[in-house]
Amino acid sequence: MIKLFVGLGNPGPDYEATRHNAGFWWIDALAHELKANLQPDKSYYGLVARTVVDGEPRWLLKPQTFMNVSGKSVAALARFFKIQPSEILVAHDELDIVPGQAKLKLGGSHAGHNGLRDIHGQLGSPDYWRLRIGIGHPGAKDEVANWVLKKPSAEHRTAIEDSMTRAILATPLLLAGDMEKAMMAIHTSKPPRPKPVRPPEAE
Repeated sequence: MIKLFVGLGNPGPDYEATRHNAGFWWIDALAHELKANLQPDKSYYGLVARTVVDGEPRWLLKPQTFMNVSGKSVAALARFFKIQPSEILVAHDELDIVPGQAKLKLGGSHAGHNGLRDIHGQLGSPDYWRLRIGIGHPGAKDEVANWVLKKPSAEHRTAIEDSMTRAILATPLLLAGDMEKAMMAIHTSKPPRPKPVRPPEAE
């Protein structure tokens, strides 16, 4: 089961609406869903909320350290509360997925994402869950830095928010540790179309 939900982003109004802050957007939506109130906590270098679900404390975290040192915040909270990597879910922007889609996965490489790279290092393990929120790719590698720090178009923002809504709807599954079902719920980008009803054949 997931005990610590982390959203990655950069603090401050200049970054608020940029693609790199998709993880922050998601954790804000999750806090709203769980009626949890994120408050600054210097011990964990971030905005933190604690809630209890099924008798278990659960934590929400928005590191305020800037993206490339996110691990400092995540590791501080995880170590203090003895939360294992497999009980952590990190929501982050993902270049290799189109806006409107999100993917849930356990472990794997950081694929050059600076926030994940630092979390890998600080936790000493890649074996935590990631909620990869698609922001699309600019098409050229040298444009990536600029792309992630810009606002998405209105159309892309709506698509990104739609994918986040699906992930929020899967929250009870994530809290219960039913990761396979959560994966299916998050990965289904459109509900299956109902089968057409065949008209009764004419007499």
